[in-house]
Amino acid sequence: MNFADLRFWQLLLAGVTLICLIRICVLGILPELSGTFDKLALLGLGLFLLSCVGRTTFTVFLVVAVTTWGGLAWIMKYHSNHARKYLLMLIALQFLPLFYFKYANFVANQVLELNMPRLHNLLIPVGISFYTFQKVAFVIDTLAFRQPLPPFLDFMNFASFFPQIVAGPIERRQNLLPQVQGFQFKWSPRDIDEGARWIVVGLFFKCCLADNLARYVDTAPSENPYLIWLANLLFGLRIYYDFAGYSLVAVGLARCLGVRLTLNFTSTYCATSITEFWRRWHITLSQWFRDYLYIPLGGGRTRWWAGVVAVVFIASGFWHGAGWNFMFWGALHASYLIFNRTAAKVPVPSLLGWALTMLATFFAWLCFYERRTDVLFSKIAVLLGPANYDADHLRAALTDLANPHGLVLASFLAVMSAVMSMEWLSIRRKSEPYYYLRQNGVGMALVILTVLLAPGKNNAFIYFAF
Repeated sequence: MNFADLRFWQLLLAGVTLICLIRICVLGILPELSGTFDKLALLGLGLFLLSCVGRTTFTVFLVVAVTTWGGLAWIMKYHSNHARKYLLMLIALQFLPLFYFKYANFVANQVLELNMPRLHNLLIPVGISFYTFQKVAFVIDTLAFRQPLPPFLDFMNFASFFPQIVAGPIERRQNLLPQVQGFQFKWSPRDIDEGARWIVVGLFFKCCLADNLARYVDTAPSENPYLIWLANLLFGLRIYYDFAGYSLVAVGLARCLGVRLTLNFTSTYCATSITEFWRRWHITLSQWFRDYLYIPLGGGRTRWWAGVVAVVFIASGFWHGAGWNFMFWGALHASYLIFNRTAAKVPVPSLLGWALTMLATFFAWLCFYERRTDVLFSKIAVLLGPANYDADHLRAALTDLANPHGLVLASFLAVMSAVMSMEWLSIRRKSEPYYYLRQNGVGMALVILTVLLAPGKNNAFIYFAF
């Protein structure tokens, strides 16, 4: 479900229109079926939209969802006294498709060097990491807190809620399940207005900012540190506006339907410490690792807390992709957080804290986008070599940018600076992320900019690959 693709909106409009027409006919005859009909219609809409993404994506999702509900029902009915043992078996089954499609090639051919060519070109089902983690959390929460197993229809609506199924937020049972259990197709003007504002901001982030930056991100090998830093900056901005844009559209679509999703990003690049950065970036994934890995391993209470942080963030890096570069990225952020906690008592002015946080974050993005290990280490050596920051390399970088494309890029960076300033003001003055971007006049300007500046080429959301 690519929110930046006009086809998605056409399919959504057609699906909702059909549901409304059938609803009028059915409820005119049998009004007592309104609750059941609305739930069935929501499930049908979600599965229909997911099936349009691809056959493999649709099939794998159904396998994971049915395995989750069926396995949980079996454990709760026949093995409630030994739930923990069977819980581990069920989680292994849930993770099996994710491991095969996403990690089998890396483990078999790069780690174990087994030379299995049939694993080279496996297509990762869209959203498999997101919905697998959501269902694993559902199983753990249900058994750990002794919650009742919901009816299959309610569970499937929880599992397939279309605004967030393929790229989050990774919702928890206690937040989303009660909302889909009481779901009704009722159109509240207030919800639609509020949802539309989130959608406008999200599409502006994705289509106007992220997609235009995509053409300027240069990942070619380079000996020029200034150009590598520029690539890091552009990639970091692109992935933020791409992923946050998707998440804001998801929040807006859900709000139009009367459902409140977790805000997955809260102006991440306004963070003044690396700890704050992780409280603002991909919030639901951070909470997942905190609750299901960090705390069970002892969290900050154990004397080995630094090792726990390292394990959690290397695992987080591996979640993002099957490659050494992603684990290096996770290890870098682990080292940042360990240093941040160790030096927590040292007072740092907010502006300096922000500058250091951005420097560390954008340096680490190199490990995220550069998958060629030899090129990655070469670029790191260039960035860490003081002698490389000479006048010749600076002139070469400026010459490379002194063209019409460089002027266009500078214009987009100026627009992003204005957007970032409004994000900062929203946090500092209103304590409400994206507040000023959701006001009427600004919203109209964002719509105009999106229509005028969105490139013709449709770029898929980056995190669909995860």
